[in-house]
Amino acid sequence: MTALCGKAWVYGDKIDTDLLAPGPYMKAPLTELASHCLEAIDKDFAHQVAKGDVLVAGDAFGIGSSREQAAQVLVELGVSAVVAKSFARIFYRNALNLGLPVLFCPALANVEKGDIVSVDPVSGSVVNQTKAQSFQCEPIPEELMKIVNAGGLMPFLKGRFTPQ
Repeated sequence: MTALCGKAWVYGDKIDTDLLAPGPYMKAPLTELASHCLEAIDKDFAHQVAKGDVLVAGDAFGIGSSREQAAQVLVELGVSAVVAKSFARIFYRNALNLGLPVLFCPALANVEKGDIVSVDPVSGSVVNQTKAQSFQCEPIPEELMKIVNAGGLMPFLKGRFTPQ
């Protein structure tokens, strides 16, 4: 996977799964659920995020329930990666299983909404191109990158176990 580059959407600590995939819309089709992503804290996010944009957050991103739709809506909206100081364990794995790169980056600072950032999940580097600042994050392990590169766990397994 090459470096991902997009506009930053920046949020604070404890962005929970209810903010990402609001409960009242859980039975709706994925496109409708995605249209309500983060609306409780940013009414513009779901309607203005563009394919390739990067979500940047603080500590405990994805806390709350184990609903995989919290990561699925970000994929649906075209978010290319999530970079946060820390993640809820279940969200982290759900995201990777859906092909969404997520990087632990405790040192990340000074990123503002709209900054252009590039993320290299393999090396763990994040560059704020707007401010010419670089940060070293935890790279995504090679075995997990195989899942991400395949587009998620199910395509990875299908490719691995389908007779050639």
